Amino acid sequence: MHQMSFSEKLGQVVIYLLLIMIAVVTLFPFLYVISISMTTEAEVIRRGIVIIPQHITMKAYQTVFSGNMGIGHAYEITLFRTIVGGLLNLLFTVIAAYVLSKKALPARSAILLFIIFTMLFSGGLIPTYIVIRSLHITNTIWALIVPGLISVFNLVVIKGFFEQLPMELEESAKVDGAGDLKILFGIIIPLSLPAIATVGLFYAVGHWNSYFDAIIYINNNALMPLQVVLRNILLSSQNQQANGEVSDGSVSTLGIQMAAVIVSTVPIVCVYPFIQKYFTQGVMIGAVKG
Repeated sequence: MHQMSFSEKLGQVVIYLLLIMIAVVTLFPFLYVISISMTTEAEVIRRGIVIIPQHITMKAYQTVFSGNMGIGHAYEITLFRTIVGGLLNLLFTVIAAYVLSKKALPARSAILLFIIFTMLFSGGLIPTYIVIRSLHITNTIWALIVPGLISVFNLVVIKGFFEQLPMELEESAKVDGAGDLKILFGIIIPLSLPAIATVGLFYAVGHWNSYFDAIIYINNNALMPLQVVLRNILLSSQNQQANGEVSDGSVSTLGIQMAAVIVSTVPIVCVYPFIQKYFTQGVMIGAVKG
């Protein structure tokens, strides 16, 4: 068994110390956000930076989850948008990427050029709103899903991944009588799970964090997603504090902001461990290509 020299042991100690320092620097903002969300306003003013609260209070979370704000229903809207919208995003992106990955596709270069052009230059907010209104989907949940059904960047990523797969797989499947749909869903997609899972995470995070499109296309408060409701809570608390209308001094605007950050961040963070292995594989496959 190899005996480590003093220099090797010293190198390992230095590496471990650096990793510990990086971990502390990375975790500090999260600990700070959690602590401030459970700290009274008086303690925040007195101590400034709080990591371990002396007096824990959950009033900020009670304010965020107060019934009149409708945050429970907003969670349902956001979950529906994230799950259904993400699945539709993946379905249309994968199908379009599979078609565009075929070099025999007529006018393939022109189609790709047209698609990439839309990634660089958009039609603008007003033309987009006119299109959404013409489709009669304003004030519906589909106004939050249909406009961004395919991301050009994710489409290019998936298309490039499909082009890396051996052509012999499709040729042998066609010899056995398989059609394009059977090849796509039976061979291509199972082999491309790392890339699809990575793109799916991007779509899910995008849906979860979006709020501007809901402000533009939705007028019904019952259809507002989580991020818009949290934004309204923050604005309401700031206005109340500015007007001196906050009766309970233990609830600070900063604490409500941090509680809103936790409420909006934790659910989507919990999804990552379930697709971590696919995410890591997708990154490694792209790194060792060639």
